[in-house]
Order: sequence, then structure tokens, then C-alpha cells
Amino acid sequence: MPFYPLTRFAAIVCLLAAVATQQMITSKNYPPTRKGDQVDDYHGVKVADPYRWLEELDSAETKAWVEAQNKLSFDYLAAIPARNTLKDRITKLWNYEKYGVPFKEGDRYFYFRNSGLQNQSVLYTVTGLDAPPKMILDPNTMSSDGTVAVSGAQVSPDGKLLAYSLSASGSDWQEWKVRDVETGKDLPDHLKWVKFSGASWTDDGKGFFYSRYDEPKGDSLKDTNYFQKVYFHKLGTPQSSDLIVYEDKANPLRFHFVDTSDDERFAFLNVSERGKGKKGNALFYRDSAKPGSSFAPIVAEIGDDRFGVVGTVGDKFLVFTDHKAPNGRVLLFDPKNPAEANWKDIIAEKPEPLDIANAVGGKLFVAYLKDVTAHVYVYSLDGKLENEITLPGLGTVGGFGGRMDDKFTFYTFTTFNVPGAIYKYDIATKKSTLFRQPEIPGFKSSDYETKQIFYNSKDGTRVPMFLVHKKGLKLDG
Repeated sequence: MPFYPLTRFAAIVCLLAAVATQQMITSKNYPPTRKGDQVDDYHGVKVADPYRWLEELDSAETKAWVEAQNKLSFDYLAAIPARNTLKDRITKLWNYEKYGVPFKEGDRYFYFRNSGLQNQSVLYTVTGLDAPPKMILDPNTMSSDGTVAVSGAQVSPDGKLLAYSLSASGSDWQEWKVRDVETGKDLPDHLKWVKFSGASWTDDGKGFFYSRYDEPKGDSLKDTNYFQKVYFHKLGTPQSSDLIVYEDKANPLRFHFVDTSDDERFAFLNVSERGKGKKGNALFYRDSAKPGSSFAPIVAEIGDDRFGVVGTVGDKFLVFTDHKAPNGRVLLFDPKNPAEANWKDIIAEKPEPLDIANAVGGKLFVAYLKDVTAHVYVYSLDGKLENEITLPGLGTVGGFGGRMDDKFTFYTFTTFNVPGAIYKYDIATKKSTLFRQPEIPGFKSSDYETKQIFYNSKDGTRVPMFLVHKKGLKLDG
């Protein structure tokens, strides 16, 4: 979450923007916009659409119109006397180190870091939390304008290989590559025509699952993509040799993605729909201990309910869902007794919405939003509440990822006056310690405080609100 120090500067920016907009509205020098004669007939009702020609994004006329509009805007903005002052102040406030939550694979830890003003964050690895970092992937060197981004990154279970995807200029298309973590060199593997996919490694690190479309025959940026398929890529082989793991020839608009359990025994197939107004997903599993088996359903039909495996207990699955529980719950699914009547609630629905559910280090970590603030609890895998994690104050959290054999996990805490601090939680001692906290030049979080108050609306609803102000400020209206 971006962090913006609270100063009167923000109000000044808004005021200047409003004044600038008003002056531009009354300007006489706007480029002319041609009105066409397009009229559509909707069941006998004629509707004029005189600017339909602007939908032809690649036409010379549209490009000329956009260029003229941009010239008017940028010439005006460049002439505002305070523009450079504002730019310098915003640049100074944004120029601070930003860290991603560390994650562990094999004997290594990995994390993203941005030195302050880098276009893209850089991926580092360390052999220990106090060891010197080693840079393994810097997307800022992959384009001159900083528009090539890392859109996906997944390290093999032994920590030796990195599968990563690059996206250019905000495109949904991804190109996946594989890098040797120790040498920093890319392997020959290169996967194209991937969209809306991650990578899920097998336990031996010899390959991974991913989802892709057939190569478009026309303009790849305009064509609609149909029939996403799940493939398995074996390292060292060309993409043309990748095996189709799953495809659905009857439903062209569905998304398919395969994830794997920590021990890589189970593969989970998530299927979702687009274009039909369905918010949920179907969920299937396959047991690698049974060679040749196909995907069996946990939930076979796509509706409005969400399902996702958050961990495994032996040969059973811990599943998050909002099925018959709008606020969310965690249940235990037994493949030997798959009927819904046999689903067992591990963490039942509560009055507050369930925001995070992860199985890490032999425990279940769950976060709820109560009155717009986070509350985090630790449960045993059979649903017994063990403790609440004491947070530094009123705010929101993220993270709590990891594997079932991890000794600790990391999480972020953010509030109105504190940027995204990262904490390390020791699962055995149940203690949190500050791991990293950004320092913003000229701003001290401790000079400000956040309070939560409540207000009863006309219908009696109790509405939570926050007051953020300098410490010691007299609240006298």
C-alpha cells in the first residue's frame, strides 16, 4: 500500500489542480473534435453516437486528435509556476526504501526492494536474514524507459531456480524465463503466449505448471483469447514439447490455473468464468500418489462462491470458502468423503469478514477486519484458538505466507501514520519483532497518532471513523 505523509501539502495540490482544471475548462483553444453521423437503432430507438470514430484507436485521425489534446494539456501544465516546486516535494517524499515481504525456499530467503525512485523493484536473495544480499533480477535494466515489469516470480522448492515472467508496457501478456539463482544466468527455457498465470514447481524442481493460450493468428494486442489451457513445462525442453495437463473445449472464456501443495503431492485446479457475471470458482484436485488419475472435484460447478486450498493436513485439505458463509470460513475436505454433508468447519464464520487465511508452520493464521481494522489470530490445524497476535496499533496487515515446516512467518502492518513495516513472527514463542521499517526523510511517524472513534448515524448504525493528527493537538474544534 502506498504511504503518503499527512501534510497541508496535499490540500495545496488539490486546490491547484482544481484551479488549473477550471482555467482549462474555460479555455478557447481546445482542438476541434469532429462530429460524425453515426446513429444506432436499438429496437426502434435511434441513438446518435457522433464520436464513434474515436474508438478506432489506430486511425491517423484519432492519433492526431490525441496528440493535439496532449499538447494543449502539457503546454498548460508546464507553464504553472508551482509545478516544479510540487514535483520536487512529491519526489522527495516518495524517495525512500520500500521492501517486500521476505519468503523462504530451500535454504534461501528472497525479497523485493526498491531503493526509492526505481521504476521497478529488484529481487534479492540472502542465505540468512543477516547475510549480505545478492541481486538476482533487476527489471530496470531490461528497458530504457522502465516499462518492463516482473509480473510473476516463483522459486523452486530447493531455492536454486527462479521462474519469472516479464510484461512490457502494462500488457497482460507474459513471457516466462528461468534463472539460476547462484549464477544469475538465464537458462534456455523461454515460454510465450502466457496470460493470467503463475508458475507452480514440482518438488524435484525439474519443471512447473503454467497456463497459456494458443498463439494468436492476428493482432495479439487486440484479439480476444479463448480456451486457456494448463501445461507442464519440463526444464531444458522447448515450449513446443510442453504437455497439456488440462483443457476445456466446451467453455472458451474460462480461466484455468494449477497450484500444488507444499509437499507437491496434490495438484489443485482452479477454474473461473469471465463474461457471465459469476464471481466464484470451481476447484479440483489430483493426487500424484495415484499415477494416471484425473482431476476430481472438490466443487464441480462455478457459482458466486469462492473456494481455495490454504493448506493440507495429511491427505485432507484446508479450504477457505464463503459458501453459505458470506464472511468466510475454513473447512476440512476429505477426498475419501467428498460430499458437502461431510465438510467439517475448522474455523466457522464470524460476524467480521475473514480477510486472510494461511496454513504456515503447522498453524492456521487468520486475519479479520473488525471496524475496518485488522485482528490476527493463530489456530491449531484442528480449529483450536491458540492466541491473538498483538499488532502495533490500528491498521491493516498482509503476508503470513510460508510453508508448513517454517519456524516463523512475516507480515506487513500499515496505518495512516506508519508506512508498511515488516514484522517477523516466531511461531514457537508467539512473539513479533520489527524486521524492517522504511525511513522517510523529514517525516517521523512517532510525531503523529491515530485514534478510532464511532458515530451513530440516523438509523442507529455505528460508523467507525479515524482521527489522525499530531501528538498533543488540542481537539477543540
